[in-house]
Parts: sequence; C-alpha cells; structure tokens
Amino acid sequence: MKNTPITHIHQALGAKMADFAGYNMPIQYSSISEEHHCVRQAVGIFDVSHMGEFIIKGKQALDLVQKVTSNDASKLGIGEAQYSCMPNLTGGIVDDLLVYRLGEDICSEGEQAFMLVVNASNIEKDWSWISGFNTFETRLIDISDKTGLLAVQGPNALATLQKLTDISLSDIKYYDFTKGTIAGIEKVLISATGYTGSGGFELYVSNENTEQLWNAIVQAGEEFGIKPCGLGARDTLRLEMGYCLYGNDIDDTTSPLEAGLGWITKLKKSPSFNGADLMMVLKEKGFTKKLVGFTMEERRVPRHGYLIFDENEKEIGLVTSGTQSPSLDQPIGMGYVTTEFCTIGSKIFVQAGKKLLDARVCGLPFIKI
Repeated sequence: MKNTPITHIHQALGAKMADFAGYNMPIQYSSISEEHHCVRQAVGIFDVSHMGEFIIKGKQALDLVQKVTSNDASKLGIGEAQYSCMPNLTGGIVDDLLVYRLGEDICSEGEQAFMLVVNASNIEKDWSWISGFNTFETRLIDISDKTGLLAVQGPNALATLQKLTDISLSDIKYYDFTKGTIAGIEKVLISATGYTGSGGFELYVSNENTEQLWNAIVQAGEEFGIKPCGLGARDTLRLEMGYCLYGNDIDDTTSPLEAGLGWITKLKKSPSFNGADLMMVLKEKGFTKKLVGFTMEERRVPRHGYLIFDENEKEIGLVTSGTQSPSLDQPIGMGYVTTEFCTIGSKIFVQAGKKLLDARVCGLPFIKI
C-alpha cells in the first residue's frame, strides 16, 4: 500500500485505517456521524492526497482535453475549473474528473495548460487512456506522486483558511481557483471546490509542504471546532448530495446520460469527444434505465449490489450506493431503475437477503444546504 505525505499523522491520531485504491487511508477518526455533522455545521479537514493529477501542456493542449472529456473545456478561462467525465468508445465512463485551466506562467509562448484531477483507483488507467489519444502537439506530465491535496469543507472553511492568507478567499467564486501563499507556503493552488455540498476549498500543495499546511489549518480551525475527517464521512456527505462515486454509481458500463450527467455531456461541442456519436443515438432513442435517489421506508440500509424490484417482484434495477443519512437519520440510496420507475414518488422494493424492503424514489439532492 502507498502512503500519503501525512499518513503518519492519521495513525498518530488513532484513525481507523484501510486500503483504499491502493493507499493506506483514514476511514474515520471518531465516528462517521460526528465527522459528517462537523462538516455540515462547522468545518472539517480531509486528506485526499491519493487523488491523481495530470498536467496537459502545449500548443494543442485544449484539443487533447476536448477529445477525451465530455464537458466543453474551451469555455474555461484561466483560473476556472469544471466537472467532467472521460467517456469510452462504447458509451460508458472511463472516469469522472475535474479540469483546471492553468495560467500562462507555466507555459511557453503559444501554449495552454490544464490540470486533470482523477480518481485514485483510476490513475494508471486514465494515464494510459489519455496517452493513447495524444496525437497532438502537447505533453502529459503525471504529478500525482508529487502532489498533496487537502479538502477543507464546511460553513467555517473560509473563516479558517482566511486566517492563513492575505488572499481574499471570498472573492474566489465557486469552481474558480487561484495560486498564492497560505500558511507561509508559496504556490498553493486554492480551489473553491469540494465533494461534500457544504462549501469550502481544496488545496493542492507539494508533498513536502503537506504536513505544514495540515498542521496550520488544524490550528487555525480550533476556534471553529475543526475535526479531521475520513473517507467514511466523505462518502455519506457526497451521497446526501446525490454526487456519483466512480466504481459505484458510474463505471465503464454506465452512460453519463443515464447517470444524470447530461449537464457535463456537451454533445454539440466541436471538436467532439470520444463516444459522442453513441450518446447522441442514446439520447434520440431514449434510455431504458436511469440513476435515481430513493429513501427507505424501513430502517435497514441499502447496500451496493442489492437488487431492486417492483410490486410484482419483477427485477427492475440495482442499488449502486446506500448509507444511513446522518442529516436525515434515515437510510438513503441511489441506483439504476427502468425508466418507468424514475418518477419521484414511485414505489420500489430493495432486496436484502430474503426480504423485499419498501422504498420510494425521491429527488436529488436528498438534503438542501
């Protein structure tokens, strides 16, 4: 297993550690529920340094990004980011990711530069996939093993981080970013992004400065009740918002259109992206299944892989994610069902062992922030 630059800190704090995507990662420190509520109500800090980061730089950098991602990166100005996915050639998803338009300070004349942030479990797969389409005048640089990433999330994230920098963090719009000095560390990429739905920032920093930054943030956040948070709370937080998790809700066999990601699938952009023709056909013909959210009417938590049935005990779908929602104190889940059961309020039944448990399709997100 690989370690992040601050694995030793998590171990010293007594975190429950586990293998996640080949990394020794903290799952929880106190309890998932306690860490979850801390992010929703105050501020939490996550070590997500296991994520992958690729730089795409060159005169045709945009062409390569446009080829491999579904969103329209030509709309990005310097200092802007977007959520996107990498479609495969059969209508599925190689990975979902963030695309950052970097500044000209790292480019030669006439060049552009982007940073792609990919899931830890897909770093090697994504690198090979993108490299296979690099017929352009551009270079790929894998900086994953050199880069630490801390997510500071929650309503008091801004106040916590503002104590550490002269940059006016309130001026950074959602999905914008800047580079600057924070906690005395230069050239930190400060991004107004996150996967919790509670606001905050993600900070990209060199490995050697990750521990210094973590310690400074924890100290600055003491007055706001900051807590270190693990991947357990990260999962409950993202699920309450209806955010997809690669490997659960989306994968190589699921279309972004079926997954409700049509808003990042720009079928009319030019040049087009991999698999666009197949998605155009899918959109014209219509879907046979769709990803929906649902709430359980019983106390049992739905789990990934559980089958979904209709009232006549006919199989109609599959659970992709499920948890006990700390905010709602109710079991919730997401899964693919046939389109006739996609309507909000539709009654469905989740199989758990020999039992069929009552559930009802609901709108996403599960909670309003």
